[in-house]
Amino acid sequence: MATTTLYEAVGGASTFRKLVDAFYDRVAQDELLRPLFPPTFDEVKERQYWFLTQLFGGPRLYTERRGHPMLRARHLPFPITVRHAEHWLRCMVQALEETGIPPAARAAMLERLRGIALHMVNTPGEEEEA
Repeated sequence: MATTTLYEAVGGASTFRKLVDAFYDRVAQDELLRPLFPPTFDEVKERQYWFLTQLFGGPRLYTERRGHPMLRARHLPFPITVRHAEHWLRCMVQALEETGIPPAARAAMLERLRGIALHMVNTPGEEEEA
């Protein structure tokens, strides 16, 4: 009996391409997040596509191209606060909805992404300093 991954269940490569595009459309408009990214999103979009594909059970694109994700280490050069993580998650929630991912799959994906986003926090923000 074959097991269906989230990657397959939501439509595979084409859905994940749409998700990444929708996500970065929102990041581009977010005044808090935009400064953390390079002037163009081409490379980060591709890496995000590889990562999300692999994370949700698709081909191991990220590992094949860049090795172990080591997300926290790769994000240490960027000051990431809880507020940044919340903005990132808001952009992702909206992108998941826009992409048409069914509610149950969306909830499962968001649960996993929430933990990852909070793990990237490496800088106390105003909300932590008081």
